[in-house]
Amino acid sequence: MFKNLRADIRAAKKYDPAARNKFEIWLTYSGVHALSWHRVAHFFYKIKLKLLARIVSQMAKFFTGVEIHPAAKIAGGVFIDHGAGVVIGETAEIEEDVVIYQGVTLGGTGKEKGKRHPTIKRGVMISSGAKILGGFTVGEYAKIGAGAVVLKEVPAYATVVGVPGTVVRVNGEKVTDLQQEKCDPLKEELCHLRDKVFSLEEELNRLKAELGKALPAEPTAARETSGEPAVREGGEAAEGKENEAKATEVIEEK
Repeated sequence: MFKNLRADIRAAKKYDPAARNKFEIWLTYSGVHALSWHRVAHFFYKIKLKLLARIVSQMAKFFTGVEIHPAAKIAGGVFIDHGAGVVIGETAEIEEDVVIYQGVTLGGTGKEKGKRHPTIKRGVMISSGAKILGGFTVGEYAKIGAGAVVLKEVPAYATVVGVPGTVVRVNGEKVTDLQQEKCDPLKEELCHLRDKVFSLEEELNRLKAELGKALPAEPTAARETSGEPAVREGGEAAEGKENEAKATEVIEEK
């Protein structure tokens, strides 16, 4: 246990540029504390004191913000930076020199039995907010980008980003085809919606053009030249005849 503690402190000193000395790390680093508590809980779990193991792990969660199942297997020399919100599941396995940042989840995808949490090989870096879900393996020295959601196996020396996680580099070189899934449902749906909008716009423009041909070019002018002036002229003619009749009647009376 003390050997693993020394390895954890060395890892913190190696990977955290803000670390000044090992004594400060031992006193103040919540990630180191969480791993120390976990090793106690893991010991109780192995000797079948599972309730006591869970009590210890929950105490560690309360004080450090890191939740690690007592059954998880974690080697010495793992560095959990900051630690807040880190969750490590029951069947997870983590080898040495792994760096885990805040908000990382090593979880499962459902209620399946057996190996349902990931295996993290040596030298892997998991950036903040990443989610690795499933019982697959993340290869040696792979890098998982911040916020990535990894749902399938990651080869060694690969860089994974995005949702769902996609391999973009291997050994520092860009990947064009790694026999990974070519089908992105979200991308396909967005492309379908875009094509639908374009077709609707074309149909709307066509209908506008047809409607413009059917209607007169200047409907206001047409009304003025056809209906309204005729009514106005007819009214003036009737009014003139009425005035003329009145004048005739006056003359006859005189």
